[in-house]
Amino acid sequence: MDIFKRIEEEKIVPVIKLENKESALPLADALLAGGIGVAEVTFRTDAAAGAIELLRRERPDMLVGAGTVLNMDQLSAAIDAGAQFVVAPGFNPRIVEACLSQRVPMVPGVNSPSQVEAAMEMGLEILKFFPAELSGGIPMLKTLGSVYPVKFMPTGGLNESNMIDYLQLANVIACGGSWMVKPDFIAKGEFETITKISLAVRETLNRAFK
Repeated sequence: MDIFKRIEEEKIVPVIKLENKESALPLADALLAGGIGVAEVTFRTDAAAGAIELLRRERPDMLVGAGTVLNMDQLSAAIDAGAQFVVAPGFNPRIVEACLSQRVPMVPGVNSPSQVEAAMEMGLEILKFFPAELSGGIPMLKTLGSVYPVKFMPTGGLNESNMIDYLQLANVIACGGSWMVKPDFIAKGEFETITKISLAVRETLNRAFK
């Protein structure tokens, strides 16, 4: 499976924070029912590794990645749990090198030309642009696109009102966002709400990219 091709086909990557792994399966089912088949489970809580392992075992059709990977311990836990890709908010050469050596698709965060060049030097072609809106948003991505032959997954400040504008850029493969999987929805068990929002997102995407 080409992980990045699958992400580009999905166009949207829900960024998920889980307080307990028991919420992972109903959340995955809610996303799948809404037409979204990818999830980035962030290491912002201790439940991340267990949730990733559970999803990989019980929902094999879903593409499952690990997000907010900040150190080597988290990276080891993510890989051991079966994460199919790894995302970080910043550019940590040590984490990138470890992913490359283990052939795990890695998307480090960048928001400057120097960071883009450092990533390119290591052979990376897909980068996370974060925090997107605070780092110049679409104008910045257009400028980077005029210079560098890489593509981006912008995250941070994206929502249903601006995602299409980002996705229409030639150097954007997908958008990351959490508005369809807000922690409050998960905590309250409002999975039907997640499905409803996901369906609306998928419909918007289908209209824009027929």
